[in-house]
Amino acid sequence: MKQVFAPGCALMIYKPELGEKLLKYLNKDSNNIEIHLTCCQHELNLPDNTQVINVCAGCDRRYRSLYEGISTISLWEILAESKDFPFPDYNGREMTIHDPCPVRSEARVHDSVRKLLKKMNIKIIETKNNRGKSICCGDSLHGKVSKEIVKAAMMKRAAEMPCEDVVVYCVSCIKSMHIGGKKPWHLIDLLFNEESDPQTYDTAEWHRELQEFIDQH
Repeated sequence: MKQVFAPGCALMIYKPELGEKLLKYLNKDSNNIEIHLTCCQHELNLPDNTQVINVCAGCDRRYRSLYEGISTISLWEILAESKDFPFPDYNGREMTIHDPCPVRSEARVHDSVRKLLKKMNIKIIETKNNRGKSICCGDSLHGKVSKEIVKAAMMKRAAEMPCEDVVVYCVSCIKSMHIGGKKPWHLIDLLFNEESDPQTYDTAEWHRELQEFIDQH
């Protein structure tokens, strides 16, 4: 079975250097895993029996549901079983988790994310609507309703978080939680002991950047 690593459009805009670090780690015992930068919304041009290691929740859903002969595994599942990743220690810091809607049905992803946080000595304070009951951060409303309604949805979802520190594993959710007044922590940033930076958080501008990258890849 061939494996490729798809960091996803959003991560390659956000922090491409972390995508490179992850690829290096995945290839620590070999050099067989190639990076795959073709957006999941385009023709993949991958052979049958290819497994895509993904970071983006949207990619996870599209790869497993739209492309025959392609299987998917999240990066979180791989790292959760790692015996040698240099996990940082957050000394029992309390954080809550926002599970992104594209993997709402994927308990394997939810379990792996929580296992990773425990490996980093993060105390998880669950929000009521988590895992399969998770509510969209509001970003999926972009382009369907006014910016004011999108912002209100983001603020409403953020207000449901019981901690100021919110772990996300979707780049768009960083922006949503920031708009909602919380401190977002992308899981990849946590793994590499970095702060999460909202960067562009105007929803229209962010989606313009995403579409531009998608069109080019």
